[in-house]
Amino acid sequence: MTTTIDKARLTELMVDPHVKVVDARPTAAFNGWKLNGEDRGGHIPGALAFPASWAEEADDPGLKTMLVSKKLTPGHKIVLYGNGVAAGGADTESLAQRLADIGYHDVVTYEAGFPEWAADDSAEVVSLPRYEKLVHRQWLHDLIRGHEVPASPAGDFVLCHVNYGVPAEYEESHLPGALHLDTNTLESAKDWNRRPPRDLRLALIEMGITHDTTVIVYGRNSVADPSEQKPGRKAGQIAATRAAAILMYAGVQDVRLLDGGYNAWVAAGLPVETVARQPTPAADFGVTIPANPAFFVDLEEVQELLAADDGVVVSIRSFPEYLGDTSGYNYISETGDIPGAVWGNCGTNAYDMQYYRNVDNTMKDYEEIAALWEEIGITPDKRVAFYCGTGWRASETLLCAYLMGWPRVAVYDGGWFEWSRVVGVPDRHPYKGL
Repeated sequence: MTTTIDKARLTELMVDPHVKVVDARPTAAFNGWKLNGEDRGGHIPGALAFPASWAEEADDPGLKTMLVSKKLTPGHKIVLYGNGVAAGGADTESLAQRLADIGYHDVVTYEAGFPEWAADDSAEVVSLPRYEKLVHRQWLHDLIRGHEVPASPAGDFVLCHVNYGVPAEYEESHLPGALHLDTNTLESAKDWNRRPPRDLRLALIEMGITHDTTVIVYGRNSVADPSEQKPGRKAGQIAATRAAAILMYAGVQDVRLLDGGYNAWVAAGLPVETVARQPTPAADFGVTIPANPAFFVDLEEVQELLAADDGVVVSIRSFPEYLGDTSGYNYISETGDIPGAVWGNCGTNAYDMQYYRNVDNTMKDYEEIAALWEEIGITPDKRVAFYCGTGWRASETLLCAYLMGWPRVAVYDGGWFEWSRVVGVPDRHPYKGL
């Protein structure tokens, strides 16, 4: 049985740098969703997100790796909290036991849990500023079934299963009521940049999407080998964020992403269907496209940002791509990266965003992302342009920053593909980044 503490003791311990406070609830609750009738949504300031379910599903080496990534060592005193005694304390008890199994013995539990903390108006609660744009599985399941949900769409909603040219994947199985959205309708096959406004307008109204439609996107992931002919077809969740970025640029006012995508939905045992849904076209989009042009920048503005004191250009590419060891793509021959850009990482290759995701494919703790970015000068007071090869991975980081409420963020659409052809290939530049 873990030693328990009360709210007063937790408040005392929070100022000790050797104490780590860990939130054992689902990441949706950490971000801001009220999953259990709390007075307020979010988490205790300074807490780290580490759902008990991660520990339950991991073997010992995997659990140790996750803890190291969170900078949690056996030398720290760890305070766990979850849904509290009202929920039986099962989340904190199970996590405490797994921690003890691998040598973390200085662990205590805040017994009353987050519900008590949230009920005290004098206790600070923090949350992901736009958490309602990152929806969780149960919320979407309830919405699809016609149930009343918090932060509900103001009007009609369209659910989109997004991928790059794989209608067969959609036909095999998709979330109930979802339409198939092919990124080819939003991007040019010539350079994979966003299509011109006229093309986007036609594509969106054909999908029944207007500027005031709530659009919820998700993708399905499987392991992609960069040497395959079209590995992007397996990177569905990145495709979903790419679609989200273009929809926001076009002017859709309420774009949301299913955290964890299709994979997390299926892992939770939620239903899928095989019925191919057909959209009902809209009469018009309703506003001039692009209504939000600042979500994208092109070559000239990127060059200006590289020279600006209040700008930063971020390479969301694998380290071998950034160093110039590989282009990352079978259709890009030139290797290298943009001089003056900082390296923001992505994962192991051009179709991997694991650096920004948790073990269950959900978005990484946003405070961790912000802290890592701050170390290399990526801060919310700057105009930030993310890029990769052709805009997909950069779109996922754009979504991360947007969800955090950052006001001046964009995707450099041309990315390395355009830069290498138009500006040229530089000599290898000094490492600068994470």
